[in-house]
Amino acid sequence: MSIPKEPRQLMINVMYLVLTALLALNVSAEIFNAFDMVNKGLMKANDALDAANKDLPQSIKDSAKKSANLAKYAERVDVVGQISKEGSDYIQTVIDAVVDEAGDRNKKHDDGDYVDAFGVKELKGKRDYDATTRLLVDAGKGEELKAKMLEIRDKYLQLVDEGPDRDDFASKIPINIDEESWKKSANPKKNWADFTFGHMPLGACMPIFSKFVNDIKSSEAAVLNYLAGKVGLTSEVILNKFRVVSAPKKSYVIKGDKFETEVFLSAAADKTSNTGIRISVNGANLPLNDEGAGSWSQTASELGTKKYDAVASVTNPVTGKTDTYKQTFEYEVGERSVTISASKMNVFYIGVDNPVEVSAAGVASAQIKVSMDGGNISRNADGTYTVRVERQGIAKINVSAPGMNGSKEFRVKRIPDPTPLLGGKERGGRIGNGTFKVHEALIPMLENFDFDARCNLAGFTLVRVAKRQDPETQPNRGARFEGGAASLKAKAVPGDKYVFQDIKCKCPGDIADRNLGQLVFDIQ
Repeated sequence: MSIPKEPRQLMINVMYLVLTALLALNVSAEIFNAFDMVNKGLMKANDALDAANKDLPQSIKDSAKKSANLAKYAERVDVVGQISKEGSDYIQTVIDAVVDEAGDRNKKHDDGDYVDAFGVKELKGKRDYDATTRLLVDAGKGEELKAKMLEIRDKYLQLVDEGPDRDDFASKIPINIDEESWKKSANPKKNWADFTFGHMPLGACMPIFSKFVNDIKSSEAAVLNYLAGKVGLTSEVILNKFRVVSAPKKSYVIKGDKFETEVFLSAAADKTSNTGIRISVNGANLPLNDEGAGSWSQTASELGTKKYDAVASVTNPVTGKTDTYKQTFEYEVGERSVTISASKMNVFYIGVDNPVEVSAAGVASAQIKVSMDGGNISRNADGTYTVRVERQGIAKINVSAPGMNGSKEFRVKRIPDPTPLLGGKERGGRIGNGTFKVHEALIPMLENFDFDARCNLAGFTLVRVAKRQDPETQPNRGARFEGGAASLKAKAVPGDKYVFQDIKCKCPGDIADRNLGQLVFDIQ
């Protein structure tokens, strides 16, 4: 009879540590692709666990019928599935909440939380680390998740007989919250949630959530195997559905570096069953470790996409039948390169903070040195940069990193002319008498300008042209109507024409006032 065994956790824990380590580097698109690939691998492993656990509960119940003393173990079977579902459903609610927080924030996980990236549906906020920190750390959702995992762990333990059985099971159960590492972190962390999720982009958190689901399902399998052993079923694992999985340390490597990956079955047997498993890559057999995984490496000597074929053969110890499974994987070989991009547009503006992103493929941000000609550049706490420029022309950013150098030129412009609007709304033309009078100022607005900047109105000349009367003129200093200009505005009656002439303003970085022309209103 086929009985699933607990999946091996060492591989998953290693991947989890690798993901965390990757966050110390500048997060490139290639790294997010690696996160996504690992997450998909874990999700497929979870599906395999569900398939493996599907038939075992009924087998335990049937076997327990042979003795009244075994009935108590049959009674625990359905509880195991309930605990697993409860935990998986809870983690899904956390995923829904954080995906929405980084997406359209409409209080539900829906299509609005995704974008179409060249025909591929991906998370809108996959690079967003503020949303994950805000919800999982500041709002306490991460600590709540930790408490839930510990609660589920305790519920599973209660299904194991007290005494040596429970003590032994407690040391092996896959659900295990590390409460010590965060306290020893080089960067002070306020709690486990901060250590696990603080400033983690959403795309990096998704494999962590899948790992927690895997822990729950693996624990479910472990408890079911324990109960199976108690009712006299064989403890040997015979899996009936397999998938070859490759878990590379990174899917994009630099020329001259080595590409390394582990190739394993999605529900690998432990060392007691390794004799029935054979794994090869490109025809070469791999030695297997105690977790049923083989390691393969190859030097990246040429640029471009490289493919490799992984083959796994599994012999069923009961039937003696050997099944072979094959899958092709690929990775990308590139060269070290520097990327410099203005976060908003390919131009710098005088008088405002210009955000810039700098990265070097395969190099930690701490090893990147940045300088600038024609302006000043400073590094921010989040790894981005801010540029300040003072003169029109060309500015150049220079970047150096181990094994590479690069530079990029940017045009330097002054802030574009704002649009003078009466009350910040009216653009001229026909206007009601009452509407015209109620506005108290002429406001220069920077429309469609992506930077945080504000221009100040220095003054204007207001001209009233009434029917069959000579024009009346009043100068005004500042944006608000004062003195004679205010009195002249108050005279407005239908049929009048008002002209704002010589509108002057000063924007950040300006040495002298700039002229915005004139604005004309016909009073109705």
